[in-house]
Amino acid sequence: MKIIIHHSSMVPIYEQLVDQIKTMILNEELNPGEILPSVRGLAKELKISALTVKKSYDTLEAEGFTITVHGKGTYVAQANRDAKLQEQQKEIEAEFEHAIEKARRYGMTEEDIRAVFDLIMEE
Repeated sequence: MKIIIHHSSMVPIYEQLVDQIKTMILNEELNPGEILPSVRGLAKELKISALTVKKSYDTLEAEGFTITVHGKGTYVAQANRDAKLQEQQKEIEAEFEHAIEKARRYGMTEEDIRAVFDLIMEE
């Protein structure tokens, strides 16, 4: 599993880990039933605290992306298609919100923003 941690990032390490594993699951790089590296193994590989990896795995499980079987490990959950689509839609909405906020900071009106959006959609 290829995970890149940016220690200088303002995003906490556990969130970077969660985001990258979620992306791998949503992009089907990690498949349902596939086992994730052990907490200790991944911590050693990434040179981070095992508690950080544990927090990431707990977050992924709480969000329904993984299942942990005591004594066996953490596995990619048998996520249904609706959950994947919903997560992807949330990510796209966040991107649109960011772009709209930036456009408003630059002084663009709602009409200007819609015109840019329509232009992009035509391409």
